[in-house]
Amino acid sequence: MKVTKLTGLFAASVLTVGLLSGCTGNDGASSGKDGDTIKIGLNLELTGPVASYGSSEAKGIELAIEEINKEGGVDGKKIEVVKVDNKSESAEATSAAIKLTTKDKVVAIIGAATSGNTVAQAQIANDNKTVLISPSGTSPTVTVTEKGKLNEFVFRTSFIDPFQGTVAANFAANELKVKNVAIYSDNASDYSKGLAASFKKDFEAAGGKVVLSESYVAKDSDFRSTLTRIKSANPEFIFIPGYYEEVGLIVKQAREMGIDVPLMGADGWDSPTLIDLAGKAALNNTFTTNHYSSEDPDGKIQEFNKKFAAKYDGKAPDSFNALGYDTVYLLADAIKRAGSVDSTKIKEALEKTKDLGLVTGLYSVDENHHPIKSATILEYKDGEQVFKTKVNP
Repeated sequence: MKVTKLTGLFAASVLTVGLLSGCTGNDGASSGKDGDTIKIGLNLELTGPVASYGSSEAKGIELAIEEINKEGGVDGKKIEVVKVDNKSESAEATSAAIKLTTKDKVVAIIGAATSGNTVAQAQIANDNKTVLISPSGTSPTVTVTEKGKLNEFVFRTSFIDPFQGTVAANFAANELKVKNVAIYSDNASDYSKGLAASFKKDFEAAGGKVVLSESYVAKDSDFRSTLTRIKSANPEFIFIPGYYEEVGLIVKQAREMGIDVPLMGADGWDSPTLIDLAGKAALNNTFTTNHYSSEDPDGKIQEFNKKFAAKYDGKAPDSFNALGYDTVYLLADAIKRAGSVDSTKIKEALEKTKDLGLVTGLYSVDENHHPIKSATILEYKDGEQVFKTKVNP
């Protein structure tokens, strides 16, 4: 998910939290332990432009916590949740992180769903020695700053953008056998630009040619003039690494203009709203990279599907539901292995995670706190996501 430019409030908030953290006396010890509970913060996009992501993750998180607490909790302690809505805004995510770490004194924070809203919390997590795990922040800068410094207390459950770009490029070149492609990305989104760069590099390395690269800006609604240029370039395939709000309209308008070549994106497409915007027929012959498919025959996935459907009125879980669910189990596993709710010990346990069996695949972590895990490719058929294949790292 995306990285956005942080506002001046973030800088002021970092100064504030620096002063606050100097007064807490936490020193990495868990102040989130309260009797027989382990207090965990949720900092998610529950309203605002990308509420679909955060709300879906919240459902998966709630299911996992319910299961764990029913089985006696983590080392005998029940999980207690403090939920905050960051309203899909970086400044709100920063304020929420300050509240969760200095007032609520949580052991760890889960969220945000987007990279930008996670990066907005990173310094606060590091300063207060509080573990922060994003279920779906795919930008490399979530865990490693643009200057190459590791965010010591920040982790993620999802794979990173460059891996998605590589998987999409190899799928286009090797599975669809296309030679000439166009790229249409959001020029204000680091998420979109990073995916586009990774796709271009790997597609060209496979012998393909990018005949045209075009861009749009978030909140645009009429893409016809650019799509006309793309159509004139006669690509065999178009890569559109964006978010569902714009992508839905791009797909709809492209099909109306007679562009019938395969279209492909990444996990930013994953929202029921995409289908509403684009229309079921327009989405035929489109593909996405993603973290999970409810149609994957894997036994662990099918068991999760049953549990989720039982709790949420028969609904099939999407990838954000699964990532939220997995994040709780990732954190619980680290707490168990740490044998403590001391944040530094939990951080060290997370760094040693290897081959943990989660719904979205086996999970290991590298030295940059990047997960090593598989990716799934989905195809849209008549408005439904159909499992295509799974790609290992």
